Amino acid sequence: MTGYDGEVWDPFGTLRHALWIGGGQWAGKSTVARLLAVQYGLTAYHYDYHDARAHNDRRIARRIELGEPSAEPDPDTVWVHPTPEDMAAQTLAGFPIRFEWALDDLRALVSGRPIIAEGWGLRPELVAPITDSPRRMVVMVPTREFRQHQLRALPRAAAFGQQVSDPTRAQQNRLARDRLVADEAVRTARRLGIRVIEVDGSRDAEAVANSIADHFAPYLPPPEPVHS
Repeated sequence: MTGYDGEVWDPFGTLRHALWIGGGQWAGKSTVARLLAVQYGLTAYHYDYHDARAHNDRRIARRIELGEPSAEPDPDTVWVHPTPEDMAAQTLAGFPIRFEWALDDLRALVSGRPIIAEGWGLRPELVAPITDSPRRMVVMVPTREFRQHQLRALPRAAAFGQQVSDPTRAQQNRLARDRLVADEAVRTARRLGIRVIEVDGSRDAEAVANSIADHFAPYLPPPEPVHS
C-alpha cells in the first residue's frame, strides 16, 4: 500500500527501521532472528508462521475474488502433478500479494527497537524498494548438503503434512521447488547488492547470528545486558 506521495504507507515508521532476513527454506532464518531478538531486544516477525495461519482468511477471500473455489486445491494438484519449475513459478508469482499481507502485519508493530522480519517470502526485489540501504537485508540459503542434513536431523523438515497419492514424488517436487525459489532469491539479491549467506553447517547458529549482527551493526542497539 502506498501513500499519496508514492511512498509505502508506514504510519509508525516500523518498515523504515526494519531489518530483513530472506532466503531459502531450512537455512536457519527463524533461529537466527530469535537469537538476535533476544540478544538485542528486537521484536521478531516470523513470516512463515503468519503466512500459514493468520493469512489463511485472506487467501480464501482472494480465491473468491478471483472466481476460484474457496477450498484449498487438491493436494495432488499442488504437490504431485506439476513440475518443480511450474511450482516455483507459481510460488514466485504469489509472493507479491503475500508480501503486502506481511507489511500490514508489520505496520501494526510499534517497538522502541528495530523489528527483525524473517521468512522465505521476504524477497529481495520486494524488500529493496522500501529500505534505505541494501545493508538492511541478508539472504540466507542452505547448501544442498545442508538441506539434506536438515531432512535427516529434523523430522519436521522431512514431514509432509498433507495426504497425497505419491508422497515420495511430492517430497521430491517440494525440495526441487524450494531449491529453485532459493536460487532465484540469490540471483536477485546479488543483482541488488544484498548480502547472501550460504549456510553449510560448518558454523553453528550462534556464529551465523553473530556474523549477521556484524552486518546489521549500524542499525542495532547495544546488546541487552546478561543477568546472572
